[in-house]
Amino acid sequence: MTHPEDKPHRAFMPTPDGHRWEGVEHKPYKEDERALFKDISRQTLFSRPDIAGELRYFEVAPGGHSTLERHEHVHAVLILRGGGQALVGDRVVALLQNDLVTVPPMTWHQFRAGPDVPLGFLCMVDAQRDKPQLPTENDLESLKADAVIAKFLA
Repeated sequence: MTHPEDKPHRAFMPTPDGHRWEGVEHKPYKEDERALFKDISRQTLFSRPDIAGELRYFEVAPGGHSTLERHEHVHAVLILRGGGQALVGDRVVALLQNDLVTVPPMTWHQFRAGPDVPLGFLCMVDAQRDKPQLPTENDLESLKADAVIAKFLA
């Protein structure tokens, strides 16, 4: 059986600056008043319940960051624009254009744009994903026992 979206077509085009997509709703990263993230937005570019996949584009303004969290599902993150750093588990890694970062299940992670450049990335996840888990005070204490991670989270 074929799915209507299996026919090849160009669903929507990038904006002239190439960092957003026309015809795709531009949304806040999350609805949360706790200030766990800063200056980040998202667009869902692809969602197919029959294969349980979703492809989203995130844009992080210079100096912005995603939430420090973990989930039961895996992430595949492809850096399209700019640079920055990411915490993935017990490592802080530099992010450059075209890097692919895999975040395993139940792994603490956070993405941060550099101070002077935005960070734009595609993120592929399970469309039926679990709710993010935030770190407890004990989790934060454990993470910050590593000086590199403590500096990243400061």
